[in-house]
Amino acid sequence: MAHHDTYRTVGRRSFLALAGGTLIGTLAACSPQAKTAASAEPAGKLPSGAPPPGTKLSIAVRTTRLQLKPAGLEKDLSFDVSQWPNLNAGPDIIQGFRAHSIDLAVNAGIPPIQAHAIGVGAKIVAVQVRNHPSYVFATAPGSDIRSVADFRGKKIGFSQGQAQGVVVLRALKQAGLANDDVELVALPSTQFLTALQSKQVDVAPLGEPTVTKYLTQYGKDGARGLKTDVVDLLSVLWAPNEVLNDPAKAAAVRSFIPLWARGLTWAWENTDEWIDTYYVKDQGVSAEDGKRIVASLHKPQFPANWDKAIAWEQETADLMAEGGFVPKQDVSGLFDRRFEGLAAKAVAAQYRETS
Repeated sequence: MAHHDTYRTVGRRSFLALAGGTLIGTLAACSPQAKTAASAEPAGKLPSGAPPPGTKLSIAVRTTRLQLKPAGLEKDLSFDVSQWPNLNAGPDIIQGFRAHSIDLAVNAGIPPIQAHAIGVGAKIVAVQVRNHPSYVFATAPGSDIRSVADFRGKKIGFSQGQAQGVVVLRALKQAGLANDDVELVALPSTQFLTALQSKQVDVAPLGEPTVTKYLTQYGKDGARGLKTDVVDLLSVLWAPNEVLNDPAKAAAVRSFIPLWARGLTWAWENTDEWIDTYYVKDQGVSAEDGKRIVASLHKPQFPANWDKAIAWEQETADLMAEGGFVPKQDVSGLFDRRFEGLAAKAVAAQYRETS
């Protein structure tokens, strides 16, 4: 099959985590620091008070960067941001952690599982829950796929180190399909669009605003979006253990969490300004598409207690282990509960999940 020359099919026991063509698993295996990093557990009480003068963090959370000024939160930033890397794919963030170039990032729940599996020590410090689907399965132009049941025998874009990977696994399980019933094509999610356009894959999960841009361009050629009720529950802030073990940086992380949460609630309450700031000027979609995207979203929710989030994360890790993508692991150690509830306390009651 010719496409194997360009795209690698995921085997049951593969340990792929592609990021820009790099195998993170290979990098981790070569690293003598891998086990040390994984075992360097954050310890002690969370520092109180403002971060010491001169404290710096490199933060890969683009939405917060764009929300701080219009939300009036810039004045509350109590430390220096050395840079705001424009990265959001899990494998890229993990590489940034390993290279000591990123101190704090936002991702879905799966990258911390992947990081732990390859010996990169990092912890979740804040949690947002999304109880509604955030990904749509986009089909290649001209595809005959009409439902998840039609995935049998098809090539599916699959990034095991990202949220999109778990969305695929959960959708297959829900449809009664085994992983072996389809062809999982290992790609970072940043390559899903190209693979769909060139029909190297038949289907791939896309989030907003990517799915709207794709269907606007290729809908006329028969591309379509298939919605499921598969939920990618968690959006998390997470940081390397070495950052959380540094009292000054841990204090900066603690002070950033409320700004992150308040920025998200500001965007929810000021949709016109956020559509113009983010969707139109930053992401390049039309104002009309931006309004349609925002109308499909749900208000941000921050749990005061992380028990439900940890249970969901464990279920996700078990699903990945069953597929042979990571070793079995106990995810409770991926959460630094010193930070538990800080995001929920920072927002109005309507944005707190109490269940």
